[in-house]
Order: sequence, then C-alpha cells, then structure tokens
Amino acid sequence: MIYHHNRFTFKATATAEQREEALASLRNQGESIDAVARYVVGRDIGGEFEYGAVFLLEDLDGYWEYLMAPSHAHTDRIGLPLLESFVSYDTTDSDDPDIAHKIADLHARRYAGDPALTKLVADLPSYTGSSAPTPTGTAGADRPAAGPNPVHGSD
Repeated sequence: MIYHHNRFTFKATATAEQREEALASLRNQGESIDAVARYVVGRDIGGEFEYGAVFLLEDLDGYWEYLMAPSHAHTDRIGLPLLESFVSYDTTDSDDPDIAHKIADLHARRYAGDPALTKLVADLPSYTGSSAPTPTGTAGADRPAAGPNPVHGSD
C-alpha cells in the first residue's frame, strides 16, 4: 500500500470560490480514480499548511493510474497556480528497497510527458517532496536539489 500525501497553503490572493473549487477537484480525484482505495481531503492540523489530501493506492500500477487520470490533471491545472507552498510525500509498507526510486521514476515520466505541468510546478513559490522535480528534471526525495526548497518559481 502507498499513501500519497499532499499538504498545501493557498496564496492570499486565492478567492474562497477558487479554494473550494480546488478542494472539490481533489475530492473528485478520490471519487473518480478507480485506483484510489480511500482518500481524505481537509484541513491540515498541527503543521504549517492549511489543507491536506491523502490518497491510498494499492501498488505502483495504481499510482501510475492516479498520476495519469484526467481528474488529477484537472486539479493540477486549476489548483497549482493558487498555491503558495506545497509538499508531497509517500508512506508505504512495501519492503521493496527500490520503491522510492520507482515512485520517483513514475513522477519523472509524468513530467517528461507533460511540459505544461512541469512549468506549473516550476512556477510554484515553494514545492518539496517525493514528486518535486529537481533542476535536472528527475523527481524524488532521495534526489534533492540544492537548497531548502527544491523548486522556486519566479517572483
């Protein structure tokens, strides 16, 4: 099992309607992507972020289905431009010693096939975690870029 976590804070300029649309889109991912076994979208408690979402995926095939789903792409297109800070990471009970690399490779494949998504992510003021691309274009927590925030957008 893989738990894919997202934690984020909206920009001050994001309207209440934009925020609700983005949160509703995350919930739609949980409802519409067959590979998502369970999910939760809501307020982030006890941290520096406003909201969070967790998606439970059975395996790497399910993770790929989740990443490539049209509802996930929709959330990226409407939600990422609204974010001030974003972190994603994964928790798994897999005993595969290469699981981190395999997850990173899924994200790298997704970025390689979608330059518009890569630009949206690159334009985020702050993005770290398991799916954050490094300056070389690969993704992964074990392949960090220099500095505390591997992805910096233009100010």
